[in-house]
This record gives sequence, structure tokens and C-alpha cells, in this order.
Amino acid sequence: MGEIIVAPATATGGALAVVRLSGEGSIELCDSLFRGRKSLLEAASHTLHFGILTDGDEPVDEVVVALFRAPHSYTGEESVEISCHGSAYIQSRLLELAIRHGARLATAGEFTQRAFLNGRLDLSQAEAVGDLIAAESAASHTMALRQLRGHFSRALDMLRDELLRLSALLELELDFSEEDVEFADREAIARTMEEIEKELKRLEESFRLGNALRQGVPVAIIGRPNAGKSTLLNRLTGEERALVSEIAGTTRDTIEETIRIDGISFRFIDTAGLHKTSDRLEQMGIERTLSAIEQARVVLHLTDATDPTAAEIPLLRPDQTLLRVINKCDLIAQPAEGGENHLAGSEIAANPQSEAQEMPKGATRPIAISAKSGAGVDQLRQMLRATIDTSELERGSVIVNNSRHLEALIHARESLQAALRALAANLPTDLLAEELRQVAHHLGTITGTITSDEILHSIFSSFCIGK
Repeated sequence: MGEIIVAPATATGGALAVVRLSGEGSIELCDSLFRGRKSLLEAASHTLHFGILTDGDEPVDEVVVALFRAPHSYTGEESVEISCHGSAYIQSRLLELAIRHGARLATAGEFTQRAFLNGRLDLSQAEAVGDLIAAESAASHTMALRQLRGHFSRALDMLRDELLRLSALLELELDFSEEDVEFADREAIARTMEEIEKELKRLEESFRLGNALRQGVPVAIIGRPNAGKSTLLNRLTGEERALVSEIAGTTRDTIEETIRIDGISFRFIDTAGLHKTSDRLEQMGIERTLSAIEQARVVLHLTDATDPTAAEIPLLRPDQTLLRVINKCDLIAQPAEGGENHLAGSEIAANPQSEAQEMPKGATRPIAISAKSGAGVDQLRQMLRATIDTSELERGSVIVNNSRHLEALIHARESLQAALRALAANLPTDLLAEELRQVAHHLGTITGTITSDEILHSIFSSFCIGK
């Protein structure tokens, strides 16, 4: 890890670019190419220096160099960040010069990997760096920033320390097994283990919210052909994203688009109309619609206020929310001014069978909109936002948003449940202590206390070069 690595840290196309170097000798390398008021070798850490970057006697660019001396840098190593003009040619020359003078091009995520290996970040914090870069909403940004600042790590460390303390007490008894000494009160151990299990379960359950906020809440727009699904998608996104026509069955494939409502990303999926058909292409579209419903967290069921045929309401899982929306309200009675935008008589008039249909569990009262004119769409946005309860996030609770972390938490809770069963069955102390150490082991894989080269490669290979 003593090699000097170099890579661009900014995307191409901007007015300015940053090229990073890290590793022992980075400052000396940069000093050999830099012409400023004084030598970089004499400069203090965390200082900026303006000068000319040269290739021998040939000037390459005017730059600003930022120095970071070990261990007070992102990687924990001696590091340099060179701000140059954004020209692809200039960046290429700069990289070429650094490599010619002893550096090598960094691999994907190698700067952050070095930060982890040098103890500047734990593994969950390192993953949060990638999440922070990829954050596309206020909620995903908040989660990533909290994880980067160690909120999740500290919570796990507290649980892990308590588990290791209990395990140590049990193992201490083994050293005095011939004297029949009990250092740990079994009832107190059981209470502590049950409290830890509750917290592990809460963290597991938080993944549903965390993953939705990180990836965007999947919303499937479904309904009969020509109900206005594509028109609604276009209205929500403000773009002509989906093809719209008066011909039923125009949409034969799913179309995805993301919008943000009050800091939350919603991934809308416009689907083919649900109906019976012998057309093979339409049937393929309907199959994809059913798949989209299966994956959705929110199902937006759109019906046509002018169509007397009652649309079938799909069967949903308990963890899915159904929003019932009646479109084309501009073609019938308008909602009363200042009143709630709910259809009662209008919906029944347009859909005589709808009153007889039992409202599915988790469904909202239907609202009236006009996707074409925009009437009622703001209320629909409010209803969509209300489907996501972010109170835990707003209170600062730890939210899990990474599937690797979820898997480790599941394994940890399974081991803890095995330990509780062992305790209840009065099994030997050494078996109980080993089960507790297994719980701590699984939690340690999240922060990187316990890790492997395979896990590290899987995580950091997904990072961009230069991070």
C-alpha cells in the first residue's frame, strides 16, 4: 500500500477538475512538477498553493495544489489534490506526468479502500461514501451522511461490546468450572439478550424504509386501457415521457421515471392496461404489469370516471399501499371549491359496482383528478408523500439501507435466538458463549471488524475511479 496512486476525482466536462494523489512521496512528486512561490516540501498540511504545473520547461497549466500530510488526510496517507482547468487534454497530461514520475493509476474505490485500511473509516462508513455520491434526494442524502458520520457504526459497536462482555463473563466461568462459580446472572443475561434482539429486529425492519429512500419508492400506475396512465405519468414528471393516444393499448411495455416529492424520490412505472386480450404483444405487456405490481411499494390504481365498467382492484400484499384515483373528472362534475377532493356520488355514478366492492386493506378513499388539465394532481402528490412515514429518519433513528447490512443483521438475530434457546435449555456455558460470539461476528462484518478480501473487492469495485 506504499505506492503512490493517482486519478481524476471529478467528472469530465466541467470548467475545473481535481486530480488526486495519495501515498508516501506524493508531495515530493508534485513538488517536482510544480513552480510556485516556495517548495511544497516546506509547506504545512492543509494549505493551498497557486503555481504552474510544468513538464520540464514546458508549462502545462495554472493550478492550485492542496496538501494533506499523514495521517490527517482522507486516506490517512500523504495526499495531494491538484485543481486544474477541466480540459480533458490537461487532465490527461497531468496523469501522464504523475505516472511518468512514479505514480500508478488508482483502481476503482482505492482511495476509500485505503481510508478503510488505514482506520480513517470503518466499512459501513466507506459504503456510505458511495451512497452520498449517488444520493438523488434529500432523504437518501440524510441517511448517507449520518452513516458516514458514524451513527450506524456507534449503534453496532454498543451492541457488539455488550455481547462480547456477556461472552467474556461466561467464558470466565469456564476457567473456574471446577469451583462451580457463576459470574453472570442468567436472568440478567436473558433480559440483555432480549433487548439486543429487539434492537436487531428494529434495524431489520427499518430496511424497508431505508431501501425505498435510497433506491426511490417504486410506484406502479395500473388500470384499464385508456384510463389515462401515460397522461398522468407525463403530468407528474412535467415531460412528454410516455406516448399518449386515444387508441387503447398504446402502452405495451413498462416505462419508468423518477420524481421527487418533499425530499423523497418516487420511481413511477407506467404499465400496460390490465384487460383480457389475445394479442401476444399486449399479453407480454400485461405480464410485465403484473411483475411491476409485485415489485411496487405503492400501487396507484387509475380508473376512468366516464367508463361505467368497474375496474378490478388487484390483490396486494399487506406491505403495499393502494391509492385509488378517478381520472377525467373534468368530463363530469367538478369537486366543490374548497372541499375535499373525494368522489362519492360521481364515482358511484360512473362505476355502479364500485360501492359494492370492499375497499382493500391499506387502500385510501378515492380522489378525483384530471391528468389532462392537472386538477387534483397536487393532492395526489400529497397522498403519495403520505404513504412514506419518515418520522424515524426525522427523529435521527438509525435506518438500514444496505442489503449486505440487512443480511448480516438477519444472521446476527438468528444466532442470538439460538443463544436464547441455549440459555432456556440450560445448555453448557461454552456453547452459549460461542453463540454470543457468533452474533458479535456477524455485526463485525458490517463495520469491517471482521472482513475478507472478497467482501472488500465486492464493495470497492463498485466505486468510481478517483474515489
